[in-house]
Order: sequence, then C-alpha cells, then structure tokens
Amino acid sequence: MNKKLYPRLAAMNLRKNAKLYTPYIFTCIGTVMLYYVISALSKSTALENISGGSVLKSILGFGSGVVALFSAIFLFYTNSFLMKRRKKEIGLFNILGMGKRHIAGVMFFETLYVAFLGLFFGLFLGLLFSGLLYWLLPLWLRFDVAFQFEVPVSSIFETVAFFLCLFFLILLHTLRQIHVAKPVELLKGGQTGEKEPKAKWLLAVFGAVCLGAGYAISIMTTDPVAALMLFFVAVVLVIIGTYCLFTAGSITILKILRKKKSYYYKTRHFISVSGMMYRMKQNAVGLANICILSTAVLVMVSSTVSLYIGMEDSLYTRYPKEIAVTAGNVSEENIQMMDSAVASILKEEKLEPKDAVRYRVLSFAAQQQGTEFSVDLSSSVNLDGVKTLSFIPLEDYNRMTNQTLSLNDGEIYVYSDREAYGQDSLRILGNTFSIRDTLEEFAGNGMDNAQIVPTYYLVVKDFSVLQELEQKQKEAYGENASSVRLYYGFDLDTQEEQEEIVYEKLTQQLMSEEGESFDGYIESRSHYRHDFFALYGGLFFLGIFLGILFMMATVLIIYYKQISEGYEDKERFEIMQKVGLSRREVKKTIHSQVMSVFFLPLVTAIIHIAFAFPVISRLLMVLGLTNTQLFIFCTLGCAVIFSLIYIGIYFITARVYYGIVSQPE
Repeated sequence: MNKKLYPRLAAMNLRKNAKLYTPYIFTCIGTVMLYYVISALSKSTALENISGGSVLKSILGFGSGVVALFSAIFLFYTNSFLMKRRKKEIGLFNILGMGKRHIAGVMFFETLYVAFLGLFFGLFLGLLFSGLLYWLLPLWLRFDVAFQFEVPVSSIFETVAFFLCLFFLILLHTLRQIHVAKPVELLKGGQTGEKEPKAKWLLAVFGAVCLGAGYAISIMTTDPVAALMLFFVAVVLVIIGTYCLFTAGSITILKILRKKKSYYYKTRHFISVSGMMYRMKQNAVGLANICILSTAVLVMVSSTVSLYIGMEDSLYTRYPKEIAVTAGNVSEENIQMMDSAVASILKEEKLEPKDAVRYRVLSFAAQQQGTEFSVDLSSSVNLDGVKTLSFIPLEDYNRMTNQTLSLNDGEIYVYSDREAYGQDSLRILGNTFSIRDTLEEFAGNGMDNAQIVPTYYLVVKDFSVLQELEQKQKEAYGENASSVRLYYGFDLDTQEEQEEIVYEKLTQQLMSEEGESFDGYIESRSHYRHDFFALYGGLFFLGIFLGILFMMATVLIIYYKQISEGYEDKERFEIMQKVGLSRREVKKTIHSQVMSVFFLPLVTAIIHIAFAFPVISRLLMVLGLTNTQLFIFCTLGCAVIFSLIYIGIYFITARVYYGIVSQPE
C-alpha cells in the first residue's frame, strides 16, 4: 500500500468522524492550555521576588502535577469512547484488504494530527491566557507589584514533551487493541452491548454500607484533627459506595420497576427501562464517573471560593492584633526588654497602642477522656481527643477585660474556641478544678486559632497555680515541656506602611544577634498579609483550574455517552417506528430515557455535598475559615451555577441524541 495514502486517509477519517473527534480535539486543546498556564506560572521569576511568592509557587507546582495525572487518565478514558465507535470502521478496512500494519499507519497519522492541533492551539491559547493572568494575578492575590509577562521556555518544552509522550502511549494502547482483535470482533465492537445483568443484592448492600459509613464519618467527626485524618477515608468509602450503588443498586431498582406492571407497560417507560437494562453495566460506570467528577467540581470550587472570599476574616482570626510580641519566658529581665523596646519604638514613631491585650499564659497539649486530661501523648494515643489547655491567671483576665471576677481555691472559668467543654469539673496533673462558670468570649493570641486542635482557655485563681502546673508538666514532658509566656498584642492607629516599620524595628532591636537576645517572637498582620493571600489566592486559583478541568471531563463523558447510546438505540427506535410508534412518541421516549439517567448523577452529587458539608467545614477551620455561613452560601451558589450548566448540557446532548436515533439511513 502506498504510504502517501496514510496522511490522506487519516485526514479523511477525522473529517468523516468530526462529530466524535471535534469535542476530543477541543478537550486536548483545553488540557494543554491548562497544563502550560499552571506550569508557566509555577516557574515565573516574578513570584520569586515578592512576599508569599514561594508559597504560591509550591501550590502551582503541586497543581501542575495534578493536572498532568488527570489529563493522562482523562484522555485515555475518552479515547476508549472513540475507539468503540471506530471499531466497525476499522474492521471493515481490515476485511477489505487493509492489513493491520496499514491500519496502524493510518492511526499514527490520525494521532499525529490530533496531537499537533492540541499542542499548537493549546500552547497558543495558553500564551494568551497566561498573559492575561500576569495582569490579573496581582489584583487577584492583592499584590502591590505588577508582573512582567514572560514565557518560560522550559514550560513549553515540558508541555510538548509530556503530551507527545501521552499521545504516543494512547496510540500504543489503541494499536494493541486492534492487533489482538479479530476482524469480526472489530465489526461488532461498536455494537457490543452488555447482557442483562442480575440483581446483585450483596453488592448493592455493600455499596449502601460504604456510602453510609462515609456519610457517618462526615456527620459524626466533630474534631478538625480527626476530620483531617478521616477525610480521605470517607472519600474512598463514598466513591466505592457510589460505584456499587450505580452498578448494582440501579439494576435492582430497574428490575423492581419492570415487575411493577402499572409503570412498566407504558410506551415510554417500557422502552427506556428495557433499553437501560440492556446495557446497564456500561451506563452505570459512566454515570458513576459523572457523579464523582461533579462532586469533585462542587467540593473544590465551593471550598476554595469560600477561602478566597473569607481570607480577610481568616487573616484577622490568625492575627487578631496588628502587632503582637510574645515573651518566651516571664522573667523580669525578659519582660523589661520587651516593654522597653515596644515603648521606645512607639514613642519614636509617635504612636500609641490601642485595644491592648496582655496576659501570662501556660499552654500545653493533653488527651481528654471525659473530665480527665492525660499528658501521656504517646504514638498510640488517639489524636481525636487531643486538646490544648491554656491557663491564665484571674488578675490578668480581669485587667484585660475590666472585670472584677473572683475565684475560690480549686475553681476555674472555662472558654472554648470551637466546642463546648460540657463538664462540671476538670482534672489535670493531679489537680482537680471545678467549673465556676463558662466565659462568653476570650481574646486569644491567634496562634491558638491556627492550631488544628481545639483550645480550652482556663482562668485560674492566681499566678501560683500556673507555676505549679508548669513544674508538673515539665516533669511529664521533659525537653518538650512548655513554659509560662507573656502575650502582648495591640493595634495601631496608622497605615500599614508605618505598622511594617514598627514591626521591622521591633524585630531588629529584640531579635538581633548583637547584645542580649530576647526570648520570644514578634508577629505583624501587615507583614504576613502577602504570605496569607498567596496561600489562599493560590488555593483559589488551583481550585478554579481543577474545577474547569473536571468540568471538561464531565461534559465530554456525557457527550460521548449520549452519542454512544444514540447509535446503539438507533436500530431499536427504527424498529419501534416501523411497528407504529410516531415520531412524537419517539421524542417523548428519548426525553424520558435521557432525563432518567442524565440527572441521577447530579442529584447524587448534591446529596454527596450535603453530607460532606460538616467534614469539609471542619477542614476549612484548619485553614482558618470559621465563617460557616459563608461556606453555606458559597456551596449553595456553586451548586446552583453547576446545575444550570448541567441542564444546559442536557439540552445540547439530548438534541444530539435525538438527531442520531431519528435520522434516516
């Protein structure tokens, strides 16, 4: 065979199968564009010269790996849809005398054309989009510097090399399928349906148990630490449960519907139920994939949007005071050094501290079991019960809040930042305290707010109680023991620039290696603002990117699923029309079948999100987002927008499906 025919045959095949290949090529372009953009930004030299840039580069580098992995899985998956529809055509070529070696030559050029279109237009759009992002990213991340547009050559080579390898592997996989298949199998490959499956009750029950266990973990896990550890367990259980219930549970439901004569023996119900039953195993896997991808889109976009919108609140939660100085020990010399430095620098800058908070505190971790707190935090301890205990003298609390509260020996006041203590006593290190009352609020230092474990603030009678507890916990923890420290936080009635100057001067004076070293550390809200926004803005950027990628996958899987089903249903609907079914009845039947399977993944995904909400909200607490109401609104908004997009996809694919099954031969 003349090898010059291969390129022409390949081009002709792509034109003839445009309905199949056009969405696939657009998806290749989209994945190439997304991969290049995120790779180019992760290698941007502009990010190296700004505060918080290293954090953002790390997030983008992780995102490029995720995009690469998902692109490989996704393109392999969608290529299988293409090959199923092409097998009959390839088998016909084989029977007409074209050897598998010649078919391989044609397939090589088809893959080459797709790779060229995907890489050329993907990189072109990637360059345009990355140029736009270099302008938008400083506004997005609230940076004060303008990024200069650059084209990292290494990202171009990396993108080309990765996708060429990916397309080559897809080609090898395709050629292997053709090589091992017989011509007759290829002719029937596109029409191969599934035998009517049996109702697998055990698998359905197992799926229900897995799904219920995943939901239970989400609802019953109240500790952010436990949520962090169990989240991926719950995700795996929900995925397993989804696949089992879609494959086994849906079959069981269909068989129940078939036994219900009043429902089954109606024209549109009879055709849709019997049609779905005929190939339910294949449909169920595709529907489960759509459901999982839809859930992933909703989770990622809603959580990252919530973090981005609420990052100012999170910043104030982590840094409640504009300037905070923490003395690592409460020796008179150390405190005097701190007070002298703060007073002299504020005087020099002609500033006065506002809303100052000052107290001594002893904080250490303990394992809670009811009213008993153990300091034996060995590796075998369940971290679900770990709490941070922060003890504050009553005199410091009264001075800080302008109150005149009192305590008797052995009494304490309690405040919890996340979950109520709910007990009337507390026992720690051999001391038993009775709860005098629960405090409504406490001005924490921000560091406790950033911890993944809850904190109990315990106001004790006097400083001697702190000294006694400090000595006992040092005996228990040894080198890992905590010391009593002094927290001094205040606001400044000035601009961020001057606040930054105060922070720099305090750092230089207290933390300098010259002279006597200060035992402690200094924090400034304005100083850490860029790092904070880089983290949250980077997560938002990555969430939107991955959300777009998963949305593309969802749309393409739905599209190919509808086309595949359309071609498989075509002959059966033609038979039904020949026996008297009108075109109007055909259209109603089509809509009945499409809607019954099309919206099942969406409904299930929304149910998944509803049950996942508790555990995700607790995970967001670890990242500093305590505004649950904001997360609720963002989740509802994302669900509504995604549902509208999903409905739009339904109308498009239903029209394509109807066009296939109703078109004449």
